[in-house]
This record gives sequence, structure tokens and C-alpha cells, in this order.
Amino acid sequence: MTQKTALEILQTGANVFLTGSPGSGKTYTVRAYIDWLRSHGIEPAITASTGVAATHIHGMTIHAWSGVGIVDNFTPYELDRIASKEPIVKRIQKTSILIIDEISMLSGTILDAVDAVCKQVRGNDLPFGGIQVVLVGDFFQLPPVAGRGRTVPFAFESRAWKDLHVMTCYLTEQHRQDDGQFLSLLSAIRSGSFAEDEGELLQERFIKVENVSLDVPRLYTHNADVDKLNEAQLAALQGNGHVFMMESTGKANVVESLKRGCLSPERLSLKEGAVVMCTKNNSAQGYANGTLGMVVGFDQDTGYPQIETRDERIITMSPVEWVVEEEGKVRAKITQIPLRLAWAITVHKSQGQSLDAAAMDLSRAFEYGQGYVALSRVRTLEGLHLLGWSAQAVAVHPLVVKHDFEFQAASETAEDMFGELSESGERDQMEQNFIVAAGGQLETQTAEEARSRKTAGTQNTYQETLTLIKDGKSLQEIVTIRNLTFGTICDHLEKLASSKQITTDELGSQIPETFKKHIPKIGETFKSLGYERLAPVFIELEELYSYDELKLARAYLRALA
Repeated sequence: MTQKTALEILQTGANVFLTGSPGSGKTYTVRAYIDWLRSHGIEPAITASTGVAATHIHGMTIHAWSGVGIVDNFTPYELDRIASKEPIVKRIQKTSILIIDEISMLSGTILDAVDAVCKQVRGNDLPFGGIQVVLVGDFFQLPPVAGRGRTVPFAFESRAWKDLHVMTCYLTEQHRQDDGQFLSLLSAIRSGSFAEDEGELLQERFIKVENVSLDVPRLYTHNADVDKLNEAQLAALQGNGHVFMMESTGKANVVESLKRGCLSPERLSLKEGAVVMCTKNNSAQGYANGTLGMVVGFDQDTGYPQIETRDERIITMSPVEWVVEEEGKVRAKITQIPLRLAWAITVHKSQGQSLDAAAMDLSRAFEYGQGYVALSRVRTLEGLHLLGWSAQAVAVHPLVVKHDFEFQAASETAEDMFGELSESGERDQMEQNFIVAAGGQLETQTAEEARSRKTAGTQNTYQETLTLIKDGKSLQEIVTIRNLTFGTICDHLEKLASSKQITTDELGSQIPETFKKHIPKIGETFKSLGYERLAPVFIELEELYSYDELKLARAYLRALA
């Protein structure tokens, strides 16, 4: 199934399981869906099974969102205790769409607990109290964490999953690997048909550890191996160290969750010559989550590290933000240089990243999916260097293999059914009904417009942003002053540009020159596909630019018009 078809199914309000191999565009499709919801004034609850995954999507863990925490035995007492907490009750009662990312790492026990809490709080016996649920992930990747000697059910084994009657959208496009031989290898692991030919292919990628260049990151299955290598290599470098401390604002427990999920450390220590990895996407500045480089100096004015990427570009790495947001408001925020030492990284923390090259030791793989996650991080077979592996490294859970065939068949059925609905026009009617039922507006609008309509007697929120621009504040300063997300401020800029309240020069001064040169190309795509929807433009431009960057470009283009 294509991303476009999956997005159209999501827009009908169906409960969906969005899956596919690594690099198939699951996260990008979810982001497109979130953008579409917000354009109709609907704010989804964005969650994930782990803190690392939650930081990627500007959400919180499903455990924190629902209040269930980590439970082994969810009792009626626990249910009553959670359902009496006012913040949890308010959050669940106002939610119409719940997104749970990295569903493979969420146990069926927790999913059942979340379902029970939602039903209790909303006083509704429908699955999850009638909330649309979107489950995102790939069960071939890391499974739920289990204690020693214990087994935990997969999410798809839970009662809640069965009750949801999800529509399966199995994405089949590939946006990370374009190496046919390598894709065949990964497919053989997924299907449980890994055999002699694939084993020989991996044998050809073996390399002795002393022959691995230090600027190629190493993936290990255990934290101790990662910490030992990174600390030793940093200590061996000559010169003075530069330390960058993370800053934070917001509710303490939410801040702590953000810190645990952030790939950049709270205390980042760097020296010239340090091998580093970018931990954030920023196409305007020319780096992405997983971009590799080496520290070549520190800016004389700001002190920020300067890195040279593998394609010989020099980038000054200024601090960025990781946030947890609800309804456009920032609940918690941490700020740090988006780097981490990258002589080594754990397989677990590499999940979600794309690497040009990696040297990996999978000889001590101890979990289903661990080897598959590591292997699928690299884009080509040429970029794969093996320091060691074992049969466990390519083992996949037999239950996952069985269900994967069922998921693929279900996806084909869903695609055929929605194709018929689209031809009859019924799908469009379902979409409109869903928007109304979720409390949204049928006409396209920014999320901030929807909220502004509900807020009487307050100063126009766009005028507040405009005043700060007239005062010479930068976009980042406005985000901080107003405690809103960057995307919301971009929404304001679009509104101000459309109503001609902001000049081209004023808006242009807010856009980095490094990004401004990309706007003509983005403009041609908007002209071809239309200005109303960001998702088609995002996909057509091969996901090179974030939705916030597209909003910023669209605002500038409208100011020029």
C-alpha cells in the first residue's frame, strides 16, 4: 500500500494498524495525518511506547498519557485510582484520536489497561471509549521488554486489539534502502526464510575491528560496550573539552521523560576530532537524525561545535528543542546541541535512524528483532560492516512471521475495499462525517484558528505574534516567549501573510538564508499540486523538508504573491 492510500484510509476515522518494513514511511505518513487533522482544527493525542520514540513525534509515552505506568497485573483498584485523577480524566475525555507509535514494544497487557482506562473515564463500552486509535509500528523490530524468565504478550494478542477491528495499512514503498540485494536479504529475515545464500552474503561483510575506520559508528547490543568505547575515544583526543548542558522548562516528570528519550545526553562533552551523530532532523541546516560527522572546531562567537559531515560540508550546530505538546501548547521542553558521540551506539537507540554506514557486533544479540533492527539501519549492503553475528541475530519470532502474512493479506483487502468506496464517493462522505464527529471544521484551517474561535475576549493570537515580529524578535524567540510550538508560529505567519499584515521583507528576515535557496523548488511543487494540503507536497519532495519548513515556505510564497 502507498502512503497516499494509507493516509486516505486514516482520514475516514477508521481504527488503523499502520505497518511496513523500516524505511517504508510509517512516521512520515503519521506526520501527514497529524498535519491534516490540525488543518481541520482537530488535535490528536500523540504517544509512543518508549521515551525515545516519543521524542521523535513530539509526544509522550502512552504509559504517561493514560496514567497506567508499568503494570503487571491491572486490578480494579488500579483502574479506579487512575480514573479519579483529574488531569488524566480531562485528557482522555477531550481526545478523539489516539496515536500510539512503536507498537511492537508495547505489551498486550498495557494495551488492555489503556483500553480499560479510556472506557472507564469516558463512560463508553466501545473500544477505547469510542476514540479512533492509530497503532503504528513493525513487529519484526524490538518486542516488548520482559523481565528475566517472563514472557509478555504482543499487542496483537490483546483483547483490546481484537475489539478494535483495525484496518491494516501495510506500506510497501521503500525510502531508505535502494540496494536490491540488500533488500532481498532483509526480506528473507522478515519471512523467516534466511538460509545459506543470505548467510554467505553476511559473511562477505565481515571485517576485523582494527580495520574499521573510527568515523564509522559501531552498533552494539549492550550499553556497557557503547559507553566504554565512546569514553575511551574521547579521552584519547588531545585538546580541551567543551561541555554543553541541557536546559529544560516545564513539569518535572514530563521533562524527565523527555530527557530519557532524547538521544543527545544531558551533559554533552566534545573535543575537536570527536566522531558525532546528529540526533534531530533539520533539512534547512543540512542534517538529519543519523547524519555522521566529526567535530572540526568551535565557533568563535557562540562556542557552538562545528562539524564536517561525510560529504565534506561544515555545519555549525546550534541548540534545538525537543518538546511535548498538547493542543499546540508546550507542556515541557528541553534544549541541547543535537549531537551525541558516535564511535558507538546501542541497537535500541538506533531504531528510527538511517545510517550511511555502520559496523555492528551482533554476536551477543539476545532478543528477537535486535539483529534485524541493526541491519536495517544502513541504506546499502556496502555500508554494512559486520564485527560478529550469531544465529539469534537473524532470528524472528515465529508468531510475528505468522501474523505478518495475515497483516499483508488484510492490507490488500482494505485497499480493495477503500478503492471501491473512493470510486462511489462514499469515502469522501466518511471523511466529512469523521471531521464533524471529531469536533473539527470541514473547511481547511490552521489548528490555531480552531482554538482561536473558541477563545472569546482575548487578544488576537496572530496580533501577538505580529507585535513580536515588529519588535525584531526571531522566530525562536517568539516560540519561547509565547510558549507555543514552532509549527503553531508558522501557522500564524501564514495567516499574517495571507492577510497582508506582514511584509515580504519582514517575513524574509525570519528565514535562514540556507533555507531560502530551497524555496523556489518548494514553490514549483506547491504550484503544481496546490497550496491547500501539505501532505502531497511533502511526499512529492521525497520528505526532504519537514511540515514546519513547508509551512514557513508557503507563508513566504503567499507574502510574495
